[in-house]
Amino acid sequence: MIKVAMLSKWHVHAEDYAREATENVNLSIKMVWDERKDRGEKWAEQLGVPFEQDLEKVLTNPDIDAVVVDTPTNLHKEVIMLAARHKKHIFTEKVLAFTIQDCEEILSAIKENDVKLMVSLPRLTTNYYLYAQEILDKGFIGRLTSIRCRLSHDGAVASDSLPNGWLPEHFFNKEECGGGALIDLGAHPIYLTNRLAGPTKAVTARLQQTLGYEVDDNAVALIEYESGALGTIESGFLSTGSPFQLELYGTEGSLLIEDNTIRLKSRQLGREWITPEQLPEALPSAMDQWVQNILAEKEPTITIEDVVGLTLINQAANLSHRQGRRVETVELVTRRIQS
Repeated sequence: MIKVAMLSKWHVHAEDYAREATENVNLSIKMVWDERKDRGEKWAEQLGVPFEQDLEKVLTNPDIDAVVVDTPTNLHKEVIMLAARHKKHIFTEKVLAFTIQDCEEILSAIKENDVKLMVSLPRLTTNYYLYAQEILDKGFIGRLTSIRCRLSHDGAVASDSLPNGWLPEHFFNKEECGGGALIDLGAHPIYLTNRLAGPTKAVTARLQQTLGYEVDDNAVALIEYESGALGTIESGFLSTGSPFQLELYGTEGSLLIEDNTIRLKSRQLGREWITPEQLPEALPSAMDQWVQNILAEKEPTITIEDVVGLTLINQAANLSHRQGRRVETVELVTRRIQS
């Protein structure tokens, strides 16, 4: 049994991870810590476990084997590296860190202390992603020329009962979040397109502050891949009823995914659109993969490359928007080496 401490309820998915941990026969929640005492105490009471205000005491507790980190993103590096140094396995929410340099410092601490890290990138385990990867690998698309992914919701749209929208207020705090729609919701299109389209060459982005928040609430990024393909990533907090869309276009065909509707047209399969009769079986969840990595040394399908690639695109997009220019990803690697 892996004994877990929940570290912060800041993120909106913290309750989801607590539920997953409770339902997993190999995990047992034993303690809660939160940077906000009032929130942490309330959550600990709900979970029926003690609250500990001193993070050091949590991490030096020999009865704690692992931690689930849902702190503000700007605390990730500090908290995760501290947990690693105390030999605790770590599950956390995306993004791992704001820069690839910070990611690499975290990953060095993980390696040095021989602990298991999992960053939740859940759409890499879905049946529709696996189908898209299968179609691409089989050559039904031919050479991939364009890829587009959109994920937006209405979390910042006012209603009678929620004048500031349904997202927590702190999701618009630039210091804590590092950004808005792109770094949060746009993470899913980023890691999906990274996996499907391959290494990135350059990024051009616009991060719009439509409602005057200090973070973007509507964002678009144009990605140039080393293969020559182009990618478009769209995300925002201002779109009511917007479906999830993943589109792949190539020399031999097109694959269109919109929520639960999937259509494929390929020269190799005839002239008509095809709806798949069966999709691949979804992979185990990020948390299940983390547990199996701890208990059985089973390598997860969500990789360190996925995690670092996510931060790389966000860092490049942020720089592109601030400086109003196209950013080649090699610039960020060069800056890291020089620093």
